[in-house]
Amino acid sequence: MQDNFSSTKEYVASEELMSAVNVAIALQKPLLIKGEPGTGKTMLAEAVATSLGKRLIIWNIKSTTKAQDGLYMYDTIQRLYDGQFGDEGVDDIAHYIKLGKLGEAFSADDQVILLIDEIDKADLEFPNDLLWELDQMEFYIHETKETIRAKQRPVVIITSNAEKELPDAFLRRCIFHYIDFPDETLMEEIVRVHYPDVDEHILKNAMDVFYEIRSMKDIRKKPSTSELIDWINALQIGGIPASEIKSRLPFVGVIVKKDEDLEIVKGHVY
Repeated sequence: MQDNFSSTKEYVASEELMSAVNVAIALQKPLLIKGEPGTGKTMLAEAVATSLGKRLIIWNIKSTTKAQDGLYMYDTIQRLYDGQFGDEGVDDIAHYIKLGKLGEAFSADDQVILLIDEIDKADLEFPNDLLWELDQMEFYIHETKETIRAKQRPVVIITSNAEKELPDAFLRRCIFHYIDFPDETLMEEIVRVHYPDVDEHILKNAMDVFYEIRSMKDIRKKPSTSELIDWINALQIGGIPASEIKSRLPFVGVIVKKDEDLEIVKGHVY
């Protein structure tokens, strides 16, 4: 097990990103990662867990998610149901307390990586509602009058697609890093991690088209890294000659997902 995060076989990280992760770990602060979809924000947490040899706990945030969901849930319905049938242990409230992902991370005997994924999907109060817990690494269960404290302070990684502005009080408590979209050199390295034997000409022509599409002015949804990787895989499986990639745009639906974007791309002369 190593002390510092570095790139893994499956994930290529820039020097700046590795530094941001290691600074957040050293300062024991949450790491807030922003970047456009498909830049590997979620995969970063998996890579950190792999690199450091630690367990990963993922808290996927939805529009309906509340901060309380990550702490614990009290199953009153099950308790009432058990009470009707005279089940033993119904008077033990602790039996009906289920820890959420944050509670699970706090209760772990060993340090874990906690990913709070896409925090900006929740309402505006969600980040503020977690300030105490992330600062003090503890929370109180009212039903059992018990305080849950982190046995080992988890490494907290928080991702955002920048769909909403996060509160200043929350931002002050985080180490921030924006993942820039990979340039062609880094992108080639990323692709080769997935397909080390990819044909040189297929890779070059596919990347030329990919970056050309991303640069088109009126494109509404720019293709992501993961979509380029999928497209190269489709080209290889389909046995498409490298010379036909620019002229035919085979399987272009793998990287272009909107009707209006497809019209723009097909109308472009390569």
